[in-house]
Parts: sequence; C-alpha cells; structure tokens
Amino acid sequence: MSYLWEQLRAAVPLIWQGNGYIWGVTWVTIRVAAISTTCALVLGLPLGLGLGLGHFRGRRALQLLANASLALPPVLVGLFVLLLLLPPSLLGGLRIEFTLTGVYVAQTLLALPYVVALTPAALRALPPGLLDQARAFGAGRVAVALLALREARIGVLAAVIAALASTLSEVAAVIIVGANVENHDQTLASAIVSQLNDFDNIPYALAIGVILLTLILALIGALTAIQQRGRGFALRVPAR
Repeated sequence: MSYLWEQLRAAVPLIWQGNGYIWGVTWVTIRVAAISTTCALVLGLPLGLGLGLGHFRGRRALQLLANASLALPPVLVGLFVLLLLLPPSLLGGLRIEFTLTGVYVAQTLLALPYVVALTPAALRALPPGLLDQARAFGAGRVAVALLALREARIGVLAAVIAALASTLSEVAAVIIVGANVENHDQTLASAIVSQLNDFDNIPYALAIGVILLTLILALIGALTAIQQRGRGFALRVPAR
C-alpha cells in the first residue's frame, strides 16, 4: 500500500500542474468519443428504428445478428478495420491506416452495435397500441419514428451511454488501427498501456487513469441525469 500511495502522490501534481502530454491525450480522447459516438448514432438509429418498427422477412435474424455483435472482441474489430484500410484493400486508397481518422472508423464500428441492438429493445417496451394510435390519426412514417424515439428516449439514452462508454475505454482497436503516437492518435486508455512499458512512468499511467475515470463519470453521469429526468411525454390525441 505504501508503494501505491507513493505513486499516487507523484501522479497528482501531473494533473494539477497541467502536464501538456496528459491534457493533449485527454483532448484526443474527447474528440474520438464525441465523433465516434455521433457517427454511431447517425448510422445506428435508422437501423434500430427499422428493426424496432419494421415488419419484414428476416427481421428476427437481423436482430439476432445485432445482439450477437455486442460480443464482438474489440481486437478482432481492430484487425478487420486495419485489413480494410491497408492497400490494396477496399478502402486502402483513402490512406487513413495508422491515423486518427482510422481510429474514428474503428471506434464507430465498436459503438454501433449498442445503438442498433438496444434501440429496438427500447421501442418494444412502449405501451401496446401507442404507435398504432398515432398511425390511426394520420401520422406518417417519419412522425411515428420521431414519436417512438421520444417515448422510448430513456432506453435510447441507455444505448447512447453504452456507445459512449465503449469509445472512451477501448484500447485494443485504437492500438491496432492507430499508430498510438503521443498527441496524435493516442487516447487515455491506450496511453496507459504505452506508459506501462517503463515502470518509471507509473505516475503518468496513474494520472492518466484518474483523468479517464473522471471523464467517464462526468460524461456518463451527465447522460444518466438527462435519462432520469422524466418518463417521457404522453401522447396527446385530440378529441373528436
């Protein structure tokens, strides 16, 4: 315990004194989390809505595939993305392997399953007949989808929280797809792994770990507070 306390005492000044390396990695992590989670929402919400509201052959199989994708090993996703980005592969011409842009792609693919799989689950928890009632009063597909998202927003926010958490804490895919270069494409989680290559840098690893935990608690806590503000708005149907 005394050794751990000594290392923590050495780590705290690195945080309060504004160490340039640590805060640079923190900024990269925030960018990766924000961009990847946003991309996952843009791509995943329409897919989740289609699975949750649609009635078509193969929907159950797609839902099973979406649920199974939650268990994809990040290291395997990182390898798959790298193989796609390396020339002469499909996306090799983009030349984004070992760059921050490549990290965005990998993190988006890791966050996407949470949105696609959890959104339909939230929609199926809506009161029976709610959306049918909206359709009966002439609501189109877009209006019904927006209503479904509004009424199921607590569950949808749970999907957002899970997606954001995955982008903040992932290590393997970031290291495989990115170059893990300081102040370039290194995130807080991957920076901890890098610092542990030299035991003299343990205070840096601890300082980075404290900031990562604080960032996770702050962002996830803010989304959780929004999620718990209310149960949603009731559907108001005009009387005839």
